Amino acid sequence: MRFTHQTLPQRVVFAAGGSPAAVAAEVEALGGTKVMLIASDREKELADPIDKEIPVVLRHEEVVMHVPVEVAERARRAAADAGADILVSVGGGSTTGLAKAVAMTTGLPIVAVPTTYAGSEATDVWGLTEGETKTTGVDDRVLPASVVYDAALLTTLPGGMTVASGLNAMAHCVDAMWGPRADPIDRALAQEGIRALANGLPTVASDSTSVQGIEQTLYGAYLAAVAFASAGSGMHHKICHVLGGMFNLPHAQTHAVVLPYVLAFNIAHAPEAETRIAQAFSSGKASAGLATLREVLGAPRALRDYGMPEDGIAKALAPIIEAIPANNPTPVTHANLTLLLRAAWAGEPIS
Repeated sequence: MRFTHQTLPQRVVFAAGGSPAAVAAEVEALGGTKVMLIASDREKELADPIDKEIPVVLRHEEVVMHVPVEVAERARRAAADAGADILVSVGGGSTTGLAKAVAMTTGLPIVAVPTTYAGSEATDVWGLTEGETKTTGVDDRVLPASVVYDAALLTTLPGGMTVASGLNAMAHCVDAMWGPRADPIDRALAQEGIRALANGLPTVASDSTSVQGIEQTLYGAYLAAVAFASAGSGMHHKICHVLGGMFNLPHAQTHAVVLPYVLAFNIAHAPEAETRIAQAFSSGKASAGLATLREVLGAPRALRDYGMPEDGIAKALAPIIEAIPANNPTPVTHANLTLLLRAAWAGEPIS
């Protein structure tokens, strides 16, 4: 074995039903006295109990999908004007992403409280969108110092969003099998993440109030994000970032649609990933295991259902090919990528 693995420094707290006290303890441990609490108006009921336990100097509610640059700039100015010395984010990937955008220029520590399975809270990856272009990067400053996972906060997550967000987490696991820096530790974490997600998601999809199911899914989503942060962004995420920024597609649903197509595209040239993913699904084949789970969950199926135009396939080809890592298991050409995107757009099998 020859590889270099880096584990990111982060404190993780699982506290079902106890997020207000847990967040307060993390803020105090980090020396925070002036909190900028970032939570959209949709998350108000979840954020209010936390607000009461911490020294908030600013509630910031402007959260926009894909973190437009102008939205990030307004949040940065608001943090400076309020004299904030710590950030607390309560919400999904867009909320965490905005906190990261503020931290990237201010160096303020983040306590992240996820309300979806997005996984952004466990990575040092940031993303900003300008016009139709979404740019991502890696920066130590954006990694949340602490994460508080409270399963009770996800009991009201709508079923469709639960499925899409959970499959977004699954995509982190799959991409971690062959990302540009993937190593045996990443693959082991990703395999366990797939197992946990495959066990937890059907439970949560059938009973959104199941704390046990939510905790299992959160556990899987956390492992997925840790593996992905180490392995780096692979083919799946490069496709979804280009499409999401170019056509303003919903993040989780885009990932949920694209995932089986990338898995089918790469798996024949990734034997270790085939074995690990199939075992995690308790299936004979990786793609079959994912297909069975998607059928149980009633997963999103077609990009056209979420607003991607058909002529966007040709428009997206060049930027996607440019972004995909050179070590992708299956060589990418205009022809085979076109087939993949067209199938994902229509929700049909790859021919």
